[in-house]
Parts: sequence; structure tokens; C-alpha cells
Amino acid sequence: MKAMQPEGPQDTTEFPDPVYKDTVLVPLFDDAKTQHAGDLDRINRAQAVMLHEVGLLDLDHARALMRGLVEISRSLDPEKLVYDGSVEDLFFLIENELIGRVGKDIAGRLHTGRSRNDIDHTLFKMSLKRELDGLLKRSLRLLGALIDKAEAESASLIIAYTHGQPAQPGTFGHYLGAMIEVLIRDIERVLAARRVVDLCSMGAAAITTSGFPLDRRRMAELLGFSAAQENSYGCIAAADYVTSAYSALQLIFLHLGRPIQDLQFWTSFEVAQLYVPNAFVQISSIMPQKRNPVPIEHLRHLASQVVGRAGAMLTVVHNTPFTDINDIEGETQSFGYGAFRTAARVLDLLTALVPALSVRQDRVDRNSRKSCITITELADSLVRIEGISFRQAHHVAAAVARAVVGVDGELAVDGYAPFVAAFAAEAGRASRIDRERFVEIVSARHFVEVRSNFGGPAPDPMARALAKYRSEMARFEDEHQANADREAAAIRRLDERTAALQGE
Repeated sequence: MKAMQPEGPQDTTEFPDPVYKDTVLVPLFDDAKTQHAGDLDRINRAQAVMLHEVGLLDLDHARALMRGLVEISRSLDPEKLVYDGSVEDLFFLIENELIGRVGKDIAGRLHTGRSRNDIDHTLFKMSLKRELDGLLKRSLRLLGALIDKAEAESASLIIAYTHGQPAQPGTFGHYLGAMIEVLIRDIERVLAARRVVDLCSMGAAAITTSGFPLDRRRMAELLGFSAAQENSYGCIAAADYVTSAYSALQLIFLHLGRPIQDLQFWTSFEVAQLYVPNAFVQISSIMPQKRNPVPIEHLRHLASQVVGRAGAMLTVVHNTPFTDINDIEGETQSFGYGAFRTAARVLDLLTALVPALSVRQDRVDRNSRKSCITITELADSLVRIEGISFRQAHHVAAAVARAVVGVDGELAVDGYAPFVAAFAAEAGRASRIDRERFVEIVSARHFVEVRSNFGGPAPDPMARALAKYRSEMARFEDEHQANADREAAAIRRLDERTAALQGE
């Protein structure tokens, strides 16, 4: 359909200008035919059903419309469509196809009380729901893999680092538990964003609804939405469904990027507390000794790409007028979908990598012995056993650590004599802790096992945490399945009404 606007007195140009066609209209058309053709058919059929149900289409008109729409969907292959400039976009192409089949009078009735504005935002939401559902499905698979791995490695000692330096003993399961809790909160944000996206814009028309007695709730139901978005201005102008979705997407991969960075560090030759199996290792073309766990590098930079693209979506929306505007429509929407494609790659790869990792206990033990990382428990034990203040105990422990590091020794082997001297100097008496008890106190296993407070790495709090994580995952899976069931039921319902209106 040509632009309906008054021409200037000297304006003899024809729409579309060739450059405008090639740089704007063709890309928009190609994106729409790939991403939205099926959803546009659903919207058109739902509109015909709803108009008939509210009495705006008699049965003969509704039947003719539905038969024309079904014929178009069966005969027209969107992928084979080539934009030629004869119409403005995919919407008008379908409308022209419908006119060719049922005539202007009947075809023209389908557009009663609606606009490309509410159609477009509904199309964008339908696509974005699919993208979010795919993201949720993969995120839940990763969550399951992390929980399984955390359970399997709940007793596997590792070194926890702070400021890039060995800090305290922990377990790989406890570390993964921290990842799990962040991912759980991220999945909550994705589900919350999906609830925003799951509000139907149909019936808002250009921005203020119309004077026709449309049933907006019925349109939402037929299209698989949880509800109709109430304020019609917001249906078109708000676009917070875009910012909600991409904020949630961005945070997942910003957060995943941090433990991915740890994986890079922990698999280095010098640290080597995690082992990556050969299936995930590439060799150097010139240095045969190299084991390069390059999937971790790909995880890191691809996660950053998702963060960047999702952030770009937020930047595009920033400072746009609160109204209908192209900045938040077709080209921006298509740009954003690429973030989900990259996100899928990261989630799939990380879900495969996590179960394959194993703890190098020999390297953990060696580095633990050389780094005095259990010295905090020595101070804590002095408070419990000797009854001195923590500050006094800290002074004793610090003196022991300095002495051991000074001889490049190991705490359990070389720390007892400095401990005896430091304690006597600080407390003015001999300690009741003998060498055997000292060795036990400064062992990594003891360090972990006594940290049995809520949220700690000891077996009991870890078991409780793992049970909670599985419960949260089950809750997410239930909501995800309920969304899928509603979408499937809507498709069946619309197909049934389509068949009924065709007289089948």
C-alpha cells in the first residue's frame, strides 16, 4: 500500500525511494517474514474469531475471511518471498493477498479496531516469549548440571581465592553452590521479565483503543498470553517488556562471566586445581606440550558478547520518546534476537563443560600446604580451646604464618615450633595444644568440617542447601511448563475455532 499523505506541489517521486527500499524496507521485510509470518497468521485468525464472537462479523463474512487466511497460510511460503516495493511491509502483503482471495469488502473488515502498532508489539512479544522460553530451558539445564556437580563434589577440597591470592580451603561443591544461587536469582529475573512480556497489546490499536466493542481479553487468550495489557497507551509506548527481557538476559551472562574467569585461572598450569579433559582441550600448532582449554575462552568472550548486545538494546531505548517510535520496533527487535542465539551457545557449552571438570586433589593439597590457608582456623581454635581473645589469637596465627612462609615451609610440618613460641609470648603461658592436635587443626578437611553454620561448606549445611536448590529448580520447571501448556492450549483452541469458522 502506498503512503497516504498529501504530495508537495512539485513532488513527482514514487514510494519507495530505491535507497530507502534497500537500506530499510528490504531488511525489515526479510526479518519479518522469517521471524513473524507465522505469528501474524495467528493474530489474523484470532482477530477473525474475536470479531465474529462480539458480533462485528457475521458468519458468512467470518467464514470467508477464515478460509482466505487459511488458504494464504497453506499456499504462501514466507521464506520464498522477495520484497519488490509494491507494498510497504509484510502486513500489507498479506492484506493484499487476502483481498485477492475474498475481495476488498470482506478483507477490509479484518482490520476493524486494530493498527499495525498493536499488531507489531504483539508480534514482538510473541517472538520474545519464545526467545525467553528457550533461554529458560537452557538455563534450567545448566542449573540442573550445576546442582548435580555440586552434590558430587560437595566434599572435594579446593582453594578459595580472594584478591587473586589463596585465602581459605573450601569445596568445589560449595563454590558451585554460590554459582547456583546467583543463577536461581537470575532465572527469577527472567521469569519476572517473561511475565511482563506475557501481556497482550492487541486491541490497543494505534494507542487509545477504538469505539468498537472488541474483546481484548479474548484476543490475549486466543494468542496464548496470560492477560491483556491494560493501559492502551502503555501497550504501544512503554516497551518495558523489551528492557525487562534484555536486562534479565544481560545479568545472567554478566554473572556467569565471573566464574568463567575463575575457570580460566583455576585451570592454568601454575594453579591447576581443576582438570579439563581432552575432549575440551586444543593443542598448540607449534608447542606440543600445551593443553589449551580454549572452550573456557570461548565461554568468556561469547558471554561478553551477550552482555554487550543486551546492553545495546537498553541503550537504544534510552532517551526515546514515550510513544510509538521506530527505535523500539522491527530493526531493534531483530538486532536483539542475536543476543539470544549467542546466549544459547554459551549455556549449551557450559552445561556440557561443568560435568566434565574434575578437581586435581594433588595440586590442591600441595598448594594448600604451601600457602598457610588454614591459619584462620588456628586462630579460631585458640579462642575455643585456650580461651584467649580473637585479636590475641590472630597475633599468634600471624606470627606462625610469617615463620612458615619465611622458611618456604608447610604449616603442618614447620608451624608447630613457631606456634609454641608465639603463643607463649602472647599469652604468657604454654599452650595445651600438642603437635598431633595442631596438625589436625590446620588440616584443610578439619577447616571445612567445622564450618557447619548456615550456608557454610560443611556436609550438613551443604546437604540442606542442595535440597533447597532442587526445590527451587522444580518450582521454575513448573512455571516454565505451565507457560508451555498455556501456549499449546491456545494454539489448539485457535485451530479449533479456525476449523469451526471454516465449516469443517
